[in-house]
Amino acid sequence: MNPNLLITGGSRGIGAATARLAAAQGYDVAINYTRDEAAALAVAEEVRALGRRALILQADVAVHAEVQAMFVTLDREWGPGQSLGALVNNAGVVDMPARVDAMSADRLQRMFAINVFGSIWCAQEAVRRMSTLHGGNGGSIVNLSSAAAKLGSPGQYVDYAAAKGAIDTFTLGLAREVATEGIRVNAVRPGIIDTDIHASGGVPNRALQMAPSVPMQRAGTALEVAQAIVWLLGEGASYTTGTVLDVTGGR
Repeated sequence: MNPNLLITGGSRGIGAATARLAAAQGYDVAINYTRDEAAALAVAEEVRALGRRALILQADVAVHAEVQAMFVTLDREWGPGQSLGALVNNAGVVDMPARVDAMSADRLQRMFAINVFGSIWCAQEAVRRMSTLHGGNGGSIVNLSSAAAKLGSPGQYVDYAAAKGAIDTFTLGLAREVATEGIRVNAVRPGIIDTDIHASGGVPNRALQMAPSVPMQRAGTALEVAQAIVWLLGEGASYTTGTVLDVTGGR
């Protein structure tokens, strides 16, 4: 296994929890962030404290040129041909609750640029490095979906739900496309998770408010999602590809 892992949106929430858990299980971790360098540096220090290498990479995954530049930096720092063995497409965004007929064009473009295009662009670069077709040694990709893809999020985030539905389909298609090239592609579909993504959507207490709608009667934690992600990355999931794993408390 190539232990070099890139996590997009790795400076907080599920991404940061995944970085810490992956490092504890033997991965070197490249932490992508958009704006909060201090948070990315703090996660990197936690990775190093666990005895693994850490690298922080600033890039907005909604900008294709920045994604390309991030992978060039990864190759330079960790060596072309061995720079990447695993990718977690975690970077994502929600927006303020709104009906579809009230959503602006800018909102929709931002929603799909970050949640869909960014994931596809990062996966493209990962496949170019991992695929045996391109001289790579294989690898694993885990995309972050959402229970919203199944539920639709009416009156709140239909655009977010639609973007995550695209991630589900992309995961299945890419998994089948590269299945003979040493690459496994899966996704995790979190439910109501207690992270600060809700605050960025204007509803900081959403996890607490939504907990009664979850069969388990509580929100999940970032670590609980990270555990599913790291399992899918590793050899324990060696015969698992094209799978979308729900981490939703039964919702």
